[in-house]
Amino acid sequence: MSDNIMTKQGYEDLKEKLRKMKAVDRQEVIKEIAAAAAHGDLSENAEYDAAKEKQSFLEGKIKEYETKIATAQVIDTANLSSERVVFGATVQMEDVDKGEEVTYKIVGVDEADVNQGKISISSPIARALIGKEEGDDVTVRTPGGVRNYAIIEISFS
Repeated sequence: MSDNIMTKQGYEDLKEKLRKMKAVDRQEVIKEIAAAAAHGDLSENAEYDAAKEKQSFLEGKIKEYETKIATAQVIDTANLSSERVVFGATVQMEDVDKGEEVTYKIVGVDEADVNQGKISISSPIARALIGKEEGDDVTVRTPGGVRNYAIIEISFS
């Protein structure tokens, strides 16, 4: 499996972030550098140094995103169907220990956001879920301890 696997939505989001960095953020940094340079002596100008450092960081992020986009293995999860949990699946489960339902979508590393219910394919929960079916019980070893889940439903969107 590719190290840079992502959903179609994650790919589009990454492209949009890159577009914003190039079109908006880059221009803002250029203005900050120009404004700081207008203050005179660059050898003792902390604002200028900070703006140049910000520019360097931004250019590094742009290169990183360009590489991720160029090497991405994009999977359109809308076209998937499986009775087993695979990348891109949305898994509704019962947290047996807490008695509450949780839903996670298994996505690429760069698009994971637990607050949105998106977990990385490399997370302990996702690794434990891969290959399981509806009705299966899953025990997951997490940094916070052992968790027990019962898979209720597997869907793709």
